[in-house]
Amino acid sequence: MSRSDDPFDTYLLRVLCTLISEQSVSRTAIRLNQSQPAISAALRRLRVVFGDPLLVRDKNHMVPTARALQAAEQARPALGLIDGLLESGREFAPETTQLSFTLATPDYLAPPFFTRAVQLLREQAPGARLVVLPLGPQFDYEQALQNGEVDIVIGNWPSPPEHLHMSTLLEDEVVCLMDAGHPLAAPGQLTVERYLQAAHVVFTPYSRDQRGVVESSLGTMRVSRDRRVQCSYFGLAPDMLVGTDLLLTTSRHFAAWHARRLPLAIAPLPMAAGSMRFCQLWHSSQHRSASHAWLRGLLGTAAQALVLPA
Repeated sequence: MSRSDDPFDTYLLRVLCTLISEQSVSRTAIRLNQSQPAISAALRRLRVVFGDPLLVRDKNHMVPTARALQAAEQARPALGLIDGLLESGREFAPETTQLSFTLATPDYLAPPFFTRAVQLLREQAPGARLVVLPLGPQFDYEQALQNGEVDIVIGNWPSPPEHLHMSTLLEDEVVCLMDAGHPLAAPGQLTVERYLQAAHVVFTPYSRDQRGVVESSLGTMRVSRDRRVQCSYFGLAPDMLVGTDLLLTTSRHFAAWHARRLPLAIAPLPMAAGSMRFCQLWHSSQHRSASHAWLRGLLGTAAQALVLPA
């Protein structure tokens, strides 16, 4: 929301919250579609209002003070309520909206998902903005959803937090991906014993309180695998398999996409495991928002690009 469109003049609070999130005047200016001088002027006004420097420079970052963190913690829920109050009385028109939407997700959905999502965004809402953030063990996604810093989190945990709203984007089979010349790539060669003896590429956990489908299944069996290579980048892991003896356990749509571009083979997982369910999660404060419902629908439609032919 621009300053001129904000009848309650919450502009300064929006600048404060964004500055704390971005820790940069230039990135805040880009995110709020403002000039850097305008953001710098707003920061000077905020410092006068609060009687506190709010952000202090430390090398290449601006670090928020304790007063700034306290103010932002109180401001974010209030801004969310005000946005909901303004939006509830009017219809949402994608073709004219200037809203910015923020998603948080690992890169474990194959590229066609975001290809289609961005195509739909540009077709339906050319004035809208999209910000995609990574998930990591230090990122409190529940707090980010509650504070309105993030609109939707995409996850594939077996048991997402019950207090969040959820809809399924894709339910997929778990498979093994490996080099096309791997001895275990031939039909019937990948047994449970050989799977456990093999060296694996595994993904670094991106949540502090959730285990993935594979680790949960192995934990139930009271066995473990050789986590020989750990990687935080899902999109990079398949390239690590080429010319090696490593295995990667992942979803079928992800494996199939990378097997089309690399000399890789797919084998069924030799033990029983639940399917991978990729979901979008959101906070109850956004549940009845027309713009949010539109965004959820757009992501649901984009996920159809990942459904493999029967």
